[in-house]
Amino acid sequence: MELFTGYGLDYLFRWLHMLAGVTWIGLLYYFNFVQTEYFKEAEPDHKAGAIQKLVPRALWWFRWGAMVTFLSGVALLSYRHNVLTYAIVVGSLLATIMFLNVWLVIWPNQKIVVASAIQVADGGEAIPEAADSLAKAGLASRTNTLFSLPMLWFMGSSGHLQTGLLADASSISVSLAVLLIIALEANAIFGKQGPMTSVKGVIHCGVALTIALYVITAFL
Repeated sequence: MELFTGYGLDYLFRWLHMLAGVTWIGLLYYFNFVQTEYFKEAEPDHKAGAIQKLVPRALWWFRWGAMVTFLSGVALLSYRHNVLTYAIVVGSLLATIMFLNVWLVIWPNQKIVVASAIQVADGGEAIPEAADSLAKAGLASRTNTLFSLPMLWFMGSSGHLQTGLLADASSISVSLAVLLIIALEANAIFGKQGPMTSVKGVIHCGVALTIALYVITAFL
């Protein structure tokens, strides 16, 4: 059977990678474009109920979707390293940072937010650091949304645009792309949402970052 050939296994991992990626990024957009905006207008009781019962379920699929996407991507890269393109490297860097944001920033802080809501619902006091945790998780989530646009662009363009092999990329273009991504991730940890506070703002920033990284890769 073709499935058990090298090509079949390659496609199986690609299918798993895409399926998990749709789950992960779909929920990322749900959190940023739907849930966050709803919470701004929801009645306190409705919001509290959603945080206790809806958010944990969504976060389960969100974080494990990210995990499977990452692991299947690593599997693909491990045996396709000889055909790495500059686009795949940039896309993989963005995706890896997004994965780390999910597990090291968003999930740990959201656990505190959910625990605080449950504690208040049971008649107790809110956890003092819950507000700060919500802000940290929100900034990391906005940053992941920002990164998702160029990440998807570069992942898709690797097979459809002539971006050149990694060996052909100049050291200047590689350095500038990495430095820009690192600077934005530093803001995700230590900075503020700024123009990414609104849905329109984060989409505009994502498009601008995609264009900037494309110009760097295409012309430097």
